Amino acid sequence: MAWYAMLLAAPLLLAAAWVVDTGIRLARNYASVRTIGVPIRMIPISPLNPFWVLLDRKVLSVLRRLPFGDNSFTRYNWRGWEISDRYRSHYEMGDIWVLVTPLKNWVYVNDPEALMSVFRRGTDFPRPVFVSEVLNIFGPNIATAEGHQWKTQRRVATRCFNEQNNEIVWVESITLAGDMLRYWTSKTSLASAAADLRTLSLHVLSRAGFGKSFKFVGHDERDASANPASNYKVSLQIILENCILILAFGTKFIANPWLPRNFRIVHEAWVAFHAYMTNLYEEEKRNFAEGKTSDHNLMTLLIRASQDEAKTSGGLTESEIYGNMFAFNFAGHDTTANTFTFTMYFIAAHPDVQDWLSEEIRAVAGDRQPNEWDYRADFPRLKRCLAVLFETMRLYTPVPVIKWTGDHAQPLTVGDRTIVIPPQCMISPSYGSVQTDPRYWGTDSLVWRPSRWIKAGRAGDEEMDLHTRGAFIGWSEGTRDCPGRKFSQVEFVATLAVLFRDWRVSPVLNEGESIASARKRVMNLIKNDSGTVLLLQMLHPERAPLTWSRR
Repeated sequence: MAWYAMLLAAPLLLAAAWVVDTGIRLARNYASVRTIGVPIRMIPISPLNPFWVLLDRKVLSVLRRLPFGDNSFTRYNWRGWEISDRYRSHYEMGDIWVLVTPLKNWVYVNDPEALMSVFRRGTDFPRPVFVSEVLNIFGPNIATAEGHQWKTQRRVATRCFNEQNNEIVWVESITLAGDMLRYWTSKTSLASAAADLRTLSLHVLSRAGFGKSFKFVGHDERDASANPASNYKVSLQIILENCILILAFGTKFIANPWLPRNFRIVHEAWVAFHAYMTNLYEEEKRNFAEGKTSDHNLMTLLIRASQDEAKTSGGLTESEIYGNMFAFNFAGHDTTANTFTFTMYFIAAHPDVQDWLSEEIRAVAGDRQPNEWDYRADFPRLKRCLAVLFETMRLYTPVPVIKWTGDHAQPLTVGDRTIVIPPQCMISPSYGSVQTDPRYWGTDSLVWRPSRWIKAGRAGDEEMDLHTRGAFIGWSEGTRDCPGRKFSQVEFVATLAVLFRDWRVSPVLNEGESIASARKRVMNLIKNDSGTVLLLQMLHPERAPLTWSRR
């Protein structure tokens, strides 16, 4: 009987121990920031807690129904709260405030000048690489390196993302977008735009990253049973679509034979992709040694830049090359695909923007077919297409960057005050707030309006209006900004130009629904059914099927 009582008491004792430990940690962290003179809120669970990440939405959806359901815990203790909150918290508490958690204190900043200072002072405010070290599944990379190692990787990466590679991105995006458009326009309605946009993004990465072209295959035509070892594309696709398994459990654990079959398939994909990169690495080293020219894909450029770098500073190791190729693919796939998806549904709800885009594309391209478009001449003129990307990322930045103070306190001027932020504090640029704050974006700051990025002029000869520096930080800023910024812009602009020169997209009408009501429904879906899984995305875009028609 005593053993039975102890068994029953064990969960209560564990819960009590967790409560006490959490209370001690919160008190310690609160004490470290209470004297800096900014508003403070507290939550009981760290946003970096991997178990809470799996449960947050479900648990809080229940708690919000309770009488005490409106509090800091339900407001701030879930992934993606910043998008729902926008600038509300900063308008309540000012341009800087602190969220105390049991693991770290999070300092939220909404001031553009302060944010630019954080990004410029890379030594004072480094990236917390302990957050991103889970990306080391193939080796160290630019997202996880620090100090001298990071500087070497950054120099090599910068040489890879060049104009020759951007031209490959342009040509491949145009080809794939044309194939995707033919597939979409052959269907009465399209239920899986998100899946097809992921395919396009993957195939662009295949060509620009590894020199391998694949024909576009629509979602309804895919072979779901493809073996992960059948080719490079299938293995990479499986890895990218199941990243959360690898990041949560590691590559060794998911190989255990007693796990469900889908775990082992992901491990087989990891093995196959690693073998593919190894073969390509050895082949390119031989080509380099023999003086042979190669394609300007990222893998080739990375290897050759590393070989050149080795003459002076040691270059990259083999595992660092594999790690960076995975980081490039990971960063470039989901971010681009999710942004494409948001964009497609925004555009479907805004026929005026479609007309505005078509006007520019026709002014730039004339009667030339897409395969005749020239990257160096045409891309710089497609400012409206680029404005659509900027406006979508302004409202729905897919992967916000965070900084921290490391082991030293750091001063930061916010407005007319200089605040000393204690050591070990996370610095969170408030993307959801600063990029929608009416002080910088006007009274319609929450409205998706791409024209806000364009200065007056004729279609095809306009200039971008980049607004207040630091109020838009979609690709980060400073020395650790995104090296693939232009890569993503070229892919996006080329795809949009193909899709909207001659075609329109609209939401499929429900029975008895007007087109105005259907567009409003799509906008409500974007607003109310978006959230963070691995990155920010539309959760159920299939709830708003689309249809295409020729102009």
